[in-house]
Amino acid sequence: MEEDKKNPGQLVFGLDIGTRSLVGTVGYMSGDKFHVIAQCVREHDTRSMLDGQIHDINTVGRSIREVKEKLENQIGKQLNEVCIAAAGRVLKTVTVSAELEFPEEKAVDAEDVHSLEMLGVEKAFEELTRENTSDTRFFCVGYTVVRYYMNDLQMSVLDKHKARKISVELIATFLPDDVVDGLYRAVEVADLQVANLTLEPIAAIQVAIPESFRMLNIALVDVGAGTSDISITKDGSIVAYGMIPMAGDELTEAIVKHCLVDFATGEMIKTSYGKKVIKYNDIMGIQQKITSEEIDKVVEPVVKAMTKEISDKIKELNGDEPVSAVFVVGGGGKLPIFAQCLADELGISRQRCALRGEEVLKDIDYQIQDPNLDSMYVTPIGICLNFYDSKNNFIYVNFNGERIKLYDNGHLMVVDAAIQAGFPNEGLFPKRGQALDFTLNGTPHMIRGELGETAVVKVNEETVSINSPIRAGDKIEVTESTAGAPASAQINRLKEYESTLTVIVNDTPVALPKYAEVNGELQSGYYEIMQNDNIRLLDYYTVEQIAEFMDVKLKEGMNIYVNNKLSDKDTLVYSNFSIIWTLEELQLSDVEKEDIPESYADLPDDDEYAGDEGFKTEDDIREQDDNEASDGNSADDEVAGLENMLTDTLNALKNVKNALENGADQSDAGTDTTGNGSDDAQTESEEEADPGIVVNVNGEDVKLTGKNGYIYVDVFEFIDFDLSKPQGHAVVTKLNGRSAVFNEMIKTGDKIEIYWEK
Repeated sequence: MEEDKKNPGQLVFGLDIGTRSLVGTVGYMSGDKFHVIAQCVREHDTRSMLDGQIHDINTVGRSIREVKEKLENQIGKQLNEVCIAAAGRVLKTVTVSAELEFPEEKAVDAEDVHSLEMLGVEKAFEELTRENTSDTRFFCVGYTVVRYYMNDLQMSVLDKHKARKISVELIATFLPDDVVDGLYRAVEVADLQVANLTLEPIAAIQVAIPESFRMLNIALVDVGAGTSDISITKDGSIVAYGMIPMAGDELTEAIVKHCLVDFATGEMIKTSYGKKVIKYNDIMGIQQKITSEEIDKVVEPVVKAMTKEISDKIKELNGDEPVSAVFVVGGGGKLPIFAQCLADELGISRQRCALRGEEVLKDIDYQIQDPNLDSMYVTPIGICLNFYDSKNNFIYVNFNGERIKLYDNGHLMVVDAAIQAGFPNEGLFPKRGQALDFTLNGTPHMIRGELGETAVVKVNEETVSINSPIRAGDKIEVTESTAGAPASAQINRLKEYESTLTVIVNDTPVALPKYAEVNGELQSGYYEIMQNDNIRLLDYYTVEQIAEFMDVKLKEGMNIYVNNKLSDKDTLVYSNFSIIWTLEELQLSDVEKEDIPESYADLPDDDEYAGDEGFKTEDDIREQDDNEASDGNSADDEVAGLENMLTDTLNALKNVKNALENGADQSDAGTDTTGNGSDDAQTESEEEADPGIVVNVNGEDVKLTGKNGYIYVDVFEFIDFDLSKPQGHAVVTKLNGRSAVFNEMIKTGDKIEIYWEK
């Protein structure tokens, strides 16, 4: 039915499931006229419905099946789908405005209008949810557009107009889940599926108040057996809906009590109104009779109470003002006294409050003999007509074995069903394993756990994604996503970790594995980090630890030199430091500490070490740059300090070189008082000098001559490199691609690099 509902000749089955009776109509739309080809009415055998809500689903379902079969016999076809309406019991209405703005002006199409209306419905639902303080779940059973706007100007139709912005004001109606669910389940008992669901006052107004009348301020009152549903029109739109839980059953109960009969006999007496004399048997089996005038007197107090409630509700919905006219439909309002009392309560002329029936059905084409043009057939025909403008369908799907109901906005996906079913949101998406939290060098660190597997989603046994569309009757199976493995890491996986540090021991490079201090204990790089560990990466060894690593036993009386400074076993040694241990004292040890340049004699022996103040490694330079970036000294102070540092470095190099070359001899020779001692020594040295060596300095060959042996610092005497005029942060010195030590021996073929670090 859904696919072909716009096609002429497509049959529509409309069923008004009332408190006292079931009224069914089958017909089709051709052009602007609706054609009725079958009708059927059946009263409930018991009070299986009260106040518009189904109490006995199976009994009502069997009654629906009987109506269906009678209609099938009339039309000679099987009916599989049905359009129904819900009574306004516990009706909630929300009036909202919504707008849709386009990036640029465009021609509005039907999809744009539908999207705009859905925005309004969603907004109404959110507002209702915020105000709902109970555990009752509400569902939208219909909505009515009050007015459209195009570029802030009111329009009756938006389709095909060019606009930059469109907006809508609408009334969305909501009923509790149990009311709607009972209707759906009763229909399923009759082997039918719901093609469309609407609200009874929405259906009734489709027929009772045509659009040409809606400019007037009119109230439509659909008086059923259990509820009286109200709708208000004004300025061309339906502006309000309402309901009171009083209707025809209250009149029947008054007759039952007066005549002392059962409910079915009381209903017979009420529906026989109009006859001069109505005969019946009371519960004692005695035949009795009553007139229509007597019925009026019996029900008058109830009618006045009911019409007072309806009148107050109409005024409330109409801005505390009475309406201009009232149309009454439904079986419960057939008594003439009802319309008269309602007019009196509203304070309007009795001529402006009337029962509507045959006169509003005159535009319906009946293709059956002896059609029933009673007012109770207004609502079922309106249900059929509403099908052609259905915007409020519900569908049922099976989610993990549970039957759930969804409001069909035309764009339903698996994720919508999952949310409606209460499936945990985190169960749809991959979950990470537990994170690993620890502290590294005083700073909190966290390693995230691994991602698990995403949820496995199947629709009708076919694997799909959570955003796949779904339709009525789909069988959906969702297997919850899994959590990934918890985070794990060894210390050597940390980006801050460097596997080794290199020191020079007795002129031999030695690579030492780095260690970390974890919770106060030394651990290797293979240590598996635990939750909340406190880790400190160590970038130094003590002299004693280096000796243990090299399996060297430091003998008693052994002299230890770190960066040519007399030290002990507990001295801290950092990367690129040089160590000498020997039983003999070095010539350098004869030089008094105050004569050794400050840049070497005062090297710190703790964590504050930042490298030589003279020739630096690249790591030292990077660390110095970081320190200088945070230093608050002025630029002039930095330049002056750099110049002094470089001058001290040059002097230091010369002094140390002289000390290394001439230390002992210089001491024996004593002081030269003639002033010629040094020239004689130089002449003697030159006579004994070998032919020299050739090294490559910054890409060019340089020949060093005049000595028996050469150390790195000798190169400065043979190249043009002015240390007195700084051209950068520090001087970088390399030998054969590695950081150089100023007093190490060099030979022919060595590759030397000396440059300013910018």
